[in-house]
Amino acid sequence: MSLVINIYYRGENGMAKLFAKEMTERGIADRVRREDGNLEYEYFFPMDDEETVLLIDKWVNQEALDKHHKSEVMKEIATLRDKYHLHMKVYKYTEIE
Repeated sequence: MSLVINIYYRGENGMAKLFAKEMTERGIADRVRREDGNLEYEYFFPMDDEETVLLIDKWVNQEALDKHHKSEVMKEIATLRDKYHLHMKVYKYTEIE
């Protein structure tokens, strides 16, 4: 059963969008997409909230997600979150098959 993680990154003065842009331009998002067990890693922008970015992150199982959380790329992501002063709300769901 796959896991779907929704992460709402919120900042000020466009920082959340700059974070997503840097994640994409530096190839970090693509590196996550290539990790074993990753099924989806996509950013979305809410129409009514200019200061928030939604990341939908999908994994084959909890083991794959745990491995990702211990990876070097996760350290890079955490550094960027700090750089852009982002706050997060995280929701975890299981996919209905």
